[in-house]
Amino acid sequence: MNDTPTPTTPDDGGPDPTATPAAEPTDIPPATTSPVAPTVKAAGGPSPVEPTDIPLQSSTADPAAGDSWPAPETPGIAVTGLKRAFGEVRAVDGVTFIAPAGAVTALVGPNGSGKTTLLLMLAGLLRPDAGEAFIAGHDVVSANLDARSAVGWMPDTFGTWDTLTCHEILTLFAQAYGIAQADAAERASVLLERLYLDEFADRPARVLSRGQKQRLGLARALVHDPDVLLLDEPASGLDPRSRIELRDTLRDLAREGKTVLVSSHVLSELDEIADHAVFLSRGRTVETLPSDTETSREWRLEALDPTALRRFLDDQGIAWRDGSGTGALGDVVISSDGYDPILQLIRAAVEADLPLHTVAPATGRLEATYLSLDEERK
Repeated sequence: MNDTPTPTTPDDGGPDPTATPAAEPTDIPPATTSPVAPTVKAAGGPSPVEPTDIPLQSSTADPAAGDSWPAPETPGIAVTGLKRAFGEVRAVDGVTFIAPAGAVTALVGPNGSGKTTLLLMLAGLLRPDAGEAFIAGHDVVSANLDARSAVGWMPDTFGTWDTLTCHEILTLFAQAYGIAQADAAERASVLLERLYLDEFADRPARVLSRGQKQRLGLARALVHDPDVLLLDEPASGLDPRSRIELRDTLRDLAREGKTVLVSSHVLSELDEIADHAVFLSRGRTVETLPSDTETSREWRLEALDPTALRRFLDDQGIAWRDGSGTGALGDVVISSDGYDPILQLIRAAVEADLPLHTVAPATGRLEATYLSLDEERK
Protein backbone atom coordinates (compact mmCIF):
# COMPACT_ATOMS: atom_id res chain seq x y z
CA MET A 1 0.00 0.00 0.00
CA ASN A 2 1.35 3.41 -0.92
CA ASP A 3 1.60 5.61 2.19
CA THR A 4 2.36 8.75 0.24
CA PRO A 5 -0.62 11.13 0.31
CA THR A 6 -1.95 11.90 -3.14
CA PRO A 7 -3.51 15.25 -3.96
CA THR A 8 -7.29 15.19 -4.12
CA THR A 9 -9.84 17.80 -5.02
CA PRO A 10 -10.85 19.61 -1.81
CA ASP A 11 -14.38 19.28 -0.48
CA ASP A 12 -14.46 22.85 0.78
CA GLY A 13 -14.96 24.36 -2.64
CA GLY A 14 -11.37 25.58 -2.79
CA PRO A 15 -9.23 25.58 -5.89
CA ASP A 16 -8.29 22.36 -7.61
CA PRO A 17 -4.89 21.40 -6.15
CA THR A 18 -3.90 19.87 -9.49
CA ALA A 19 -4.24 23.24 -11.18
CA THR A 20 -1.22 25.43 -11.72
CA PRO A 21 -1.04 27.88 -8.79
CA ALA A 22 -0.60 31.60 -9.11
CA ALA A 23 3.08 31.46 -8.41
CA GLU A 24 6.35 33.00 -9.32
CA PRO A 25 7.77 31.73 -12.64
CA THR A 26 10.54 30.34 -10.57
CA ASP A 27 8.34 27.50 -9.34
CA ILE A 28 9.07 25.46 -12.48
CA PRO A 29 11.42 22.50 -11.97
CA PRO A 30 13.43 21.53 -15.03
CA ALA A 31 11.44 19.47 -17.49
CA THR A 32 12.40 15.81 -17.57
CA THR A 33 10.34 14.57 -20.49
CA SER A 34 8.98 17.50 -22.45
CA PRO A 35 11.44 19.31 -24.70
CA VAL A 36 9.70 22.64 -24.22
CA ALA A 37 8.95 24.30 -20.87
CA PRO A 38 5.63 26.13 -20.57
CA THR A 39 5.28 29.88 -20.40
CA VAL A 40 4.22 30.92 -16.91
CA LYS A 41 3.01 34.34 -15.85
CA ALA A 42 3.88 35.53 -12.37
CA ALA A 43 0.92 36.50 -10.25
CA GLY A 44 0.38 40.19 -10.70
CA GLY A 45 3.49 40.47 -12.87
CA PRO A 46 3.70 42.78 -15.86
CA SER A 47 4.76 40.12 -18.33
CA PRO A 48 5.43 36.40 -18.47
CA VAL A 49 8.86 34.92 -18.10
CA GLU A 50 9.45 32.59 -21.01
CA PRO A 51 12.06 29.92 -20.38
CA THR A 52 11.18 28.53 -23.81
CA ASP A 53 13.70 30.84 -25.46
CA ILE A 54 16.42 28.69 -23.94
CA PRO A 55 16.95 25.22 -25.45
CA LEU A 56 16.33 22.54 -22.83
CA GLN A 57 19.05 20.09 -23.71
CA SER A 58 21.94 18.32 -22.13
CA SER A 59 25.44 19.54 -22.54
CA THR A 60 26.89 18.91 -26.00
CA ALA A 61 29.88 21.26 -25.94
CA ASP A 62 33.20 19.74 -26.92
CA PRO A 63 36.23 21.55 -25.45
CA ALA A 64 38.49 19.64 -27.84
CA ALA A 65 36.63 21.23 -30.74
CA GLY A 66 37.24 24.69 -29.36
CA ASP A 67 33.93 25.19 -27.55
CA SER A 68 34.20 27.71 -24.70
CA TRP A 69 33.24 26.42 -21.28
CA PRO A 70 34.98 25.86 -17.95
CA ALA A 71 36.45 22.47 -17.21
CA PRO A 72 33.87 19.92 -15.96
CA GLU A 73 35.34 20.06 -12.48
CA THR A 74 34.70 23.82 -12.26
CA PRO A 75 32.66 24.24 -9.06
CA GLY A 76 29.96 26.67 -8.06
CA ILE A 77 28.95 29.62 -10.19
CA ALA A 78 31.09 31.39 -12.80
CA VAL A 79 29.71 34.50 -14.50
CA THR A 80 31.46 36.60 -17.15
CA GLY A 81 30.09 39.78 -18.74
CA LEU A 82 26.46 38.80 -18.24
CA LYS A 83 23.88 41.24 -19.69
CA ARG A 84 20.11 41.43 -19.96
CA ALA A 85 17.95 44.33 -21.11
CA PHE A 86 14.20 44.94 -21.12
CA GLY A 87 13.67 47.42 -23.91
CA GLU A 88 15.75 50.47 -23.06
CA VAL A 89 16.32 49.34 -19.48
CA ARG A 90 19.59 47.47 -18.99
CA ALA A 91 18.74 45.47 -15.89
CA VAL A 92 22.05 43.57 -15.92
CA ASP A 93 24.84 45.35 -17.73
CA GLY A 94 28.07 43.41 -17.39
CA VAL A 95 28.22 41.25 -14.25
CA THR A 96 31.30 39.14 -13.59
CA PHE A 97 32.03 37.07 -10.49
CA ILE A 98 32.77 33.59 -9.15
CA ALA A 99 30.90 31.95 -6.26
CA PRO A 100 32.95 28.97 -5.04
CA ALA A 101 31.55 25.66 -3.89
CA GLY A 102 31.53 25.04 -0.16
CA ALA A 103 30.91 28.71 0.67
CA VAL A 104 28.16 31.27 1.11
CA THR A 105 28.39 34.24 -1.27
CA ALA A 106 26.35 37.37 -0.56
CA LEU A 107 24.76 39.28 -3.43
CA VAL A 108 24.47 42.90 -2.29
CA GLY A 109 22.91 45.90 -3.97
CA PRO A 110 20.10 48.45 -3.72
CA ASN A 111 16.66 48.02 -5.23
CA GLY A 112 16.88 48.05 -9.01
CA SER A 113 20.52 46.97 -9.13
CA GLY A 114 19.71 43.81 -11.09
CA LYS A 115 19.92 41.17 -8.37
CA THR A 116 16.65 39.36 -9.15
CA THR A 117 17.21 39.51 -12.91
CA LEU A 118 20.67 38.04 -12.39
CA LEU A 119 19.26 35.24 -10.22
CA LEU A 120 16.60 34.44 -12.82
CA MET A 121 19.30 34.05 -15.48
CA LEU A 122 21.37 31.84 -13.20
CA ALA A 123 18.25 29.76 -12.47
CA GLY A 124 17.88 29.18 -16.23
CA LEU A 125 14.53 30.98 -16.43
CA LEU A 126 15.69 34.05 -18.34
CA ARG A 127 18.01 34.05 -21.33
CA PRO A 128 21.02 36.39 -21.18
CA ASP A 129 21.51 38.86 -24.02
CA ALA A 130 25.28 38.51 -23.77
CA GLY A 131 27.98 36.98 -21.60
CA GLU A 132 28.35 33.54 -20.06
CA ALA A 133 27.13 31.89 -16.89
CA PHE A 134 28.03 28.40 -15.67
CA ILE A 135 26.28 26.47 -12.92
CA ALA A 136 28.39 23.59 -11.58
CA GLY A 137 30.20 23.62 -14.93
CA HIS A 138 27.03 23.72 -17.08
CA ASP A 139 26.30 26.63 -19.41
CA VAL A 140 22.90 28.09 -18.52
CA VAL A 141 22.10 28.52 -22.24
CA SER A 142 23.63 25.62 -24.18
CA ALA A 143 23.19 23.10 -21.33
CA ASN A 144 20.11 24.61 -19.76
CA LEU A 145 18.57 21.37 -18.51
CA ASP A 146 21.78 20.27 -16.80
CA ALA A 147 22.21 23.70 -15.24
CA ARG A 148 18.62 23.86 -14.00
CA SER A 149 18.87 20.36 -12.57
CA ALA A 150 21.87 21.49 -10.51
CA VAL A 151 20.07 24.53 -9.08
CA GLY A 152 17.82 24.92 -6.08
CA TRP A 153 15.94 28.20 -6.59
CA MET A 154 14.10 30.04 -3.84
CA PRO A 155 12.36 33.23 -5.06
CA ASP A 156 11.47 36.07 -2.72
CA THR A 157 7.76 35.25 -2.99
CA PHE A 158 6.53 31.74 -2.30
CA GLY A 159 3.81 30.46 -4.63
CA THR A 160 2.22 27.08 -4.14
CA TRP A 161 -1.02 25.13 -3.85
CA ASP A 162 -2.63 26.25 -0.61
CA THR A 163 -4.89 23.19 -0.39
CA LEU A 164 -2.04 20.67 -0.53
CA THR A 165 -0.21 19.68 2.62
CA CYS A 166 3.44 20.59 3.12
CA HIS A 167 4.42 16.94 2.65
CA GLU A 168 2.39 16.67 -0.55
CA ILE A 169 3.96 19.82 -1.99
CA LEU A 170 7.52 18.62 -1.42
CA THR A 171 6.70 15.12 -2.66
CA LEU A 172 5.14 16.53 -5.82
CA PHE A 173 8.15 18.71 -6.61
CA ALA A 174 10.56 15.87 -5.90
CA GLN A 175 8.67 13.67 -8.37
CA ALA A 176 8.79 16.48 -10.93
CA TYR A 177 12.57 16.24 -10.67
CA GLY A 178 12.37 12.55 -11.53
CA ILE A 179 12.66 11.16 -8.00
CA ALA A 180 10.69 7.94 -7.39
CA GLN A 181 7.53 8.39 -5.34
CA ALA A 182 8.73 6.45 -2.28
CA ASP A 183 12.06 8.26 -2.24
CA ALA A 184 10.31 11.58 -2.81
CA ALA A 185 8.09 11.02 0.22
CA GLU A 186 11.08 10.13 2.37
CA ARG A 187 13.02 13.16 1.15
CA ALA A 188 10.06 15.39 1.97
CA SER A 189 9.92 14.08 5.53
CA VAL A 190 13.65 14.61 6.06
CA LEU A 191 13.51 18.20 4.82
CA LEU A 192 10.44 19.08 6.85
CA GLU A 193 12.22 17.88 9.98
CA ARG A 194 15.47 19.65 9.09
CA LEU A 195 13.66 22.98 8.61
CA TYR A 196 11.46 22.59 11.70
CA LEU A 197 8.23 22.09 9.76
CA ASP A 198 7.54 18.46 10.66
CA GLU A 199 4.57 19.43 12.85
CA PHE A 200 2.96 20.98 9.75
CA ALA A 201 3.68 18.02 7.46
CA ASP A 202 0.04 16.98 7.11
CA ARG A 203 -1.47 20.45 7.29
CA PRO A 204 -2.40 22.53 4.21
CA ALA A 205 0.02 25.25 3.18
CA ARG A 206 -2.64 27.92 3.67
CA VAL A 207 -2.26 27.68 7.48
CA LEU A 208 1.44 28.60 7.38
CA SER A 209 2.68 32.01 8.38
CA ARG A 210 4.88 33.98 5.96
CA GLY A 211 8.00 32.88 7.79
CA GLN A 212 6.91 29.24 7.73
CA LYS A 213 6.21 29.52 4.00
CA GLN A 214 9.74 30.85 3.55
CA ARG A 215 11.09 27.74 5.26
CA LEU A 216 8.88 25.56 3.07
CA GLY A 217 10.26 27.42 0.05
CA LEU A 218 13.81 26.57 1.14
CA ALA A 219 12.80 22.93 1.60
CA ARG A 220 11.39 22.93 -1.92
CA ALA A 221 14.68 24.36 -3.25
CA LEU A 222 16.56 21.53 -1.54
CA VAL A 223 14.20 18.73 -2.53
CA HIS A 224 16.41 17.34 -5.35
CA ASP A 225 19.68 17.84 -3.42
CA PRO A 226 21.13 20.47 -5.80
CA ASP A 227 24.78 21.49 -5.98
CA VAL A 228 23.94 25.20 -6.17
CA LEU A 229 21.42 27.21 -4.16
CA LEU A 230 20.06 30.58 -5.34
CA LEU A 231 18.19 32.34 -2.55
CA ASP A 232 16.38 35.66 -3.02
CA GLU A 233 15.62 37.32 0.33
CA PRO A 234 15.34 34.01 2.22
CA ALA A 235 15.04 35.67 5.65
CA SER A 236 12.07 37.83 4.68
CA GLY A 237 9.27 37.38 7.20
CA LEU A 238 11.28 35.20 9.58
CA ASP A 239 11.20 35.74 13.34
CA PRO A 240 14.51 36.05 15.24
CA ARG A 241 14.74 32.35 16.11
CA SER A 242 13.97 31.32 12.53
CA ARG A 243 16.65 33.72 11.25
CA ILE A 244 19.22 32.06 13.49
CA GLU A 245 18.10 28.62 12.34
CA LEU A 246 18.32 29.76 8.69
CA ARG A 247 21.84 31.07 9.27
CA ASP A 248 22.91 27.75 10.79
CA THR A 249 21.25 25.79 7.96
CA LEU A 250 23.03 27.79 5.25
CA ARG A 251 26.38 27.37 6.99
CA ASP A 252 25.73 23.61 7.23
CA LEU A 253 24.88 23.44 3.52
CA ALA A 254 28.12 25.23 2.67
CA ARG A 255 30.07 22.78 4.82
CA GLU A 256 28.42 19.98 2.85
CA GLY A 257 30.07 21.42 -0.26
CA LYS A 258 27.14 23.30 -1.79
CA THR A 259 27.43 26.67 -3.48
CA VAL A 260 25.10 29.14 -1.77
CA LEU A 261 24.34 32.53 -3.36
CA VAL A 262 22.15 34.72 -1.14
CA SER A 263 20.55 38.05 -2.00
CA SER A 264 19.35 40.20 0.88
CA HIS A 265 18.95 43.83 1.91
CA VAL A 266 19.79 43.05 5.54
CA LEU A 267 23.58 43.38 5.51
CA SER A 268 23.99 42.53 9.18
CA GLU A 269 22.46 39.09 8.56
CA LEU A 270 24.61 38.47 5.49
CA ASP A 271 27.68 39.50 7.46
CA GLU A 272 27.07 36.63 9.87
CA ILE A 273 26.98 33.92 7.19
CA ALA A 274 28.82 35.15 4.08
CA ASP A 275 32.30 33.98 3.12
CA HIS A 276 32.38 36.19 0.02
CA ALA A 277 30.36 39.08 -1.37
CA VAL A 278 29.46 40.53 -4.76
CA PHE A 279 28.25 44.13 -4.91
CA LEU A 280 25.98 45.26 -7.75
CA SER A 281 24.98 48.75 -8.79
CA ARG A 282 22.99 49.76 -11.86
CA GLY A 283 23.30 46.26 -13.24
CA ARG A 284 27.08 46.10 -12.96
CA THR A 285 29.58 44.44 -10.66
CA VAL A 286 31.21 47.23 -8.67
CA GLU A 287 33.05 45.24 -5.99
CA THR A 288 33.83 41.69 -4.92
CA LEU A 289 34.91 40.88 -1.40
CA PRO A 290 36.75 37.65 -0.55
CA SER A 291 36.48 36.33 2.99
CA ASP A 292 40.05 37.31 3.88
CA THR A 293 39.76 40.92 2.68
CA GLU A 294 40.50 43.52 5.33
CA THR A 295 38.31 46.58 4.94
CA SER A 296 38.32 49.94 6.67
CA ARG A 297 35.54 50.17 9.19
CA GLU A 298 34.65 51.68 12.53
CA TRP A 299 35.18 49.99 15.90
CA ARG A 300 33.51 50.72 19.21
CA LEU A 301 35.67 50.88 22.36
CA GLU A 302 34.61 50.98 26.01
CA ALA A 303 36.63 51.05 29.21
CA LEU A 304 35.87 51.12 32.92
CA ASP A 305 37.48 54.54 32.98
CA PRO A 306 36.13 56.47 29.94
CA THR A 307 38.35 59.47 30.62
CA ALA A 308 41.47 57.31 30.73
CA LEU A 309 40.40 55.69 27.43
CA ARG A 310 40.22 59.03 25.67
CA ARG A 311 43.55 60.13 27.14
CA PHE A 312 45.13 56.85 26.01
CA LEU A 313 43.85 57.30 22.43
CA ASP A 314 45.17 60.88 22.36
CA ASP A 315 48.59 59.68 23.54
CA GLN A 316 48.60 57.00 20.81
CA GLY A 317 47.69 59.57 18.16
CA ILE A 318 44.46 57.73 17.31
CA ALA A 319 41.53 59.85 16.16
CA TRP A 320 38.26 59.11 17.94
CA ARG A 321 34.72 60.40 18.33
CA ASP A 322 32.05 59.92 20.95
CA GLY A 323 29.96 56.91 20.07
CA SER A 324 27.01 57.35 22.41
CA GLY A 325 26.77 61.13 22.44
CA THR A 326 27.37 61.31 26.20
CA GLY A 327 30.93 62.62 26.11
CA ALA A 328 33.32 61.18 28.70
CA LEU A 329 30.61 58.92 30.12
CA GLY A 330 30.15 56.82 26.99
CA ASP A 331 31.98 54.70 24.42
CA VAL A 332 34.21 55.98 21.63
CA VAL A 333 34.44 55.05 17.96
CA ILE A 334 37.65 54.76 15.96
CA SER A 335 38.40 53.78 12.35
CA SER A 336 40.79 50.96 11.48
CA ASP A 337 42.10 49.43 8.25
CA GLY A 338 41.91 45.73 9.05
CA TYR A 339 42.44 43.75 12.23
CA ASP A 340 46.16 44.24 12.87
CA PRO A 341 45.87 47.84 14.11
CA ILE A 342 43.11 46.75 16.50
CA LEU A 343 45.27 43.94 17.88
CA GLN A 344 48.14 46.38 18.38
CA LEU A 345 45.82 48.80 20.17
CA ILE A 346 44.63 46.05 22.54
CA ARG A 347 48.23 45.09 23.35
CA ALA A 348 49.13 48.71 24.03
CA ALA A 349 46.06 49.12 26.25
CA VAL A 350 47.03 46.06 28.31
CA GLU A 351 50.59 47.33 28.69
CA ALA A 352 49.24 50.72 29.81
CA ASP A 353 46.93 49.07 32.39
CA LEU A 354 43.91 50.59 30.67
CA PRO A 355 40.73 48.77 31.84
CA LEU A 356 39.45 48.21 28.30
CA HIS A 357 36.47 45.84 28.36
CA THR A 358 34.78 46.17 24.93
CA VAL A 359 36.28 46.15 21.44
CA ALA A 360 33.70 45.44 18.73
CA PRO A 361 32.95 46.44 15.13
CA ALA A 362 30.60 49.41 15.02
CA THR A 363 29.52 48.35 11.53
CA GLY A 364 29.62 45.03 9.69
CA ARG A 365 32.19 44.27 7.04
CA LEU A 366 29.60 44.26 4.24
CA GLU A 367 27.99 47.46 5.46
CA ALA A 368 31.34 49.23 5.67
CA THR A 369 32.23 48.15 2.13
CA TYR A 370 28.81 49.09 0.77
CA LEU A 371 28.92 52.55 2.34
CA SER A 372 32.42 53.12 0.99
CA LEU A 373 31.36 52.58 -2.62
CA ASP A 374 31.35 55.77 -4.66
CA GLU A 375 29.07 54.18 -7.28
CA GLU A 376 25.90 54.70 -5.23
CA ARG A 377 26.62 58.41 -4.85
CA LYS A 378 26.71 59.05 -8.59
